[in-house]
Amino acid sequence: MGGRKKLGAFVLTISVGLLLIAVYVGLAHRDSVLALAVSPRQLLIATCAVVVLGACWIWVVIASHKLIRPVSMTYTGRLAGSMVVGLLCFAIAVPTTVAAQTVMAQRDLVGSVFQSEGNSKSATRPKVTNAKDPWEKIPRLNLLLLGADDGIGRTGVRTDTVIVASIDTKTGNTALISLSRNWMRMPFPAGSPLHKVFPDGFWDPSLGNVEQPEYYLDAMYDNIPKKYPGVLGATDNEGADAVKLAASAALGLDISYYMQVNLAGFRQIIDALGGITVNVNYRVPIGGDYGQGPGTNGHKLPSSYIEPGANRKLDGYHALWFARGRYGLSDPSRQERQRCTIHALVNSANPQALVTSYTEIANAGKQLLRTDIPGDILGAFVQLALKVKSAKVTSIDLNKDKNFPTGKNPDYAAMQQIIQKSLNPVATTPTAKPTKPTSGATKKPTPGKTTPTPGTAQNLSDACAYNPNETGTGN
Repeated sequence: MGGRKKLGAFVLTISVGLLLIAVYVGLAHRDSVLALAVSPRQLLIATCAVVVLGACWIWVVIASHKLIRPVSMTYTGRLAGSMVVGLLCFAIAVPTTVAAQTVMAQRDLVGSVFQSEGNSKSATRPKVTNAKDPWEKIPRLNLLLLGADDGIGRTGVRTDTVIVASIDTKTGNTALISLSRNWMRMPFPAGSPLHKVFPDGFWDPSLGNVEQPEYYLDAMYDNIPKKYPGVLGATDNEGADAVKLAASAALGLDISYYMQVNLAGFRQIIDALGGITVNVNYRVPIGGDYGQGPGTNGHKLPSSYIEPGANRKLDGYHALWFARGRYGLSDPSRQERQRCTIHALVNSANPQALVTSYTEIANAGKQLLRTDIPGDILGAFVQLALKVKSAKVTSIDLNKDKNFPTGKNPDYAAMQQIIQKSLNPVATTPTAKPTKPTSGATKKPTPGKTTPTPGTAQNLSDACAYNPNETGTGN
């Protein structure tokens, strides 16, 4: 319209070309996009590119207005035209700024949480030999998930939540294995320095065969670094490395990495996602303390309860207590709720929530996450996470009644047999046929939740279904 046809054709060609390139890369080269999303250097370049594109777009609007504006336009017309141009520029600047802030938030998160292998220290993680395909020779990747309870008024840090996620690197199918917080005699691998300190497991034989809260699994993270600093050598998180070694030996699994979440900050992530939806089968206490064990503040009754109900939408505060509440309830019931919380969190991480709240999610994640996963293989981890998102998630029952009726002397050898049988069903039961999902696997609540046979794997959709007959006490 302004007579600059060549310039107009050039700008239009560039705009359409960039759009087509973006669509093509997003559909055909998803790996490249994911690699960019976890590379601080490429994210900085992307931020600059977003700002430059926004500035060019604004220049096109202003230049176009100058070309087509009549020379004899009245003052009122000039003012109206300037206001329209200003609004258009504002409409361009806002999403450009938001996009740049989101990319920088991602860069800050990646740089803060995931250090490169050369810039971090670990006494237990494997050495990266193939950053592009680190799972080339690893059929199953085992991750240690730690929930650290270091809230106000507590002494030290307790890992009340200890879960091992065993992921099939080909399919993404994941098995979750919960470890009880009061397990004693946790073993260490024979070649570990901690095995020399605790040849018979993490406990004190001089105290006798009694409950020893300072030697529970949840006390290991804090007590070993205090009593034996530097025993494992160079590491950025000696407590996490100690728990990783013990969990590996107890469950008979080679655990590669850990991911630690501060439970007090966990609620920030859930609030940023807009909450999670879970089935509450029985009253879950908010607060309460038995007055026994490490970190206690004395006996205290719960301040309130989360009431039962199907498809309950919980904010971060109530979701945190849904996962950790235990006053008057059994440890296995709390472990199941923790697995259900993870399951609900994965299901809640939809694209809309991630896009609209990503800055808040990134800021919260930067404060509450610790890990020894090196930034060098983050691209491969993102690919694996996408598989997990759409794959089957199960829970492995370690048979509490038989293998750890109390925490004093668990039968770790029997647990290892259960785990191997669940993770390798073809090798151990070649004639077994896959079972059809039960009605509890649907999204609609069903009162007929099935009870798994002890020592078997159970689909989490079924395990987390609504069943008002449950009590949470183990009875």
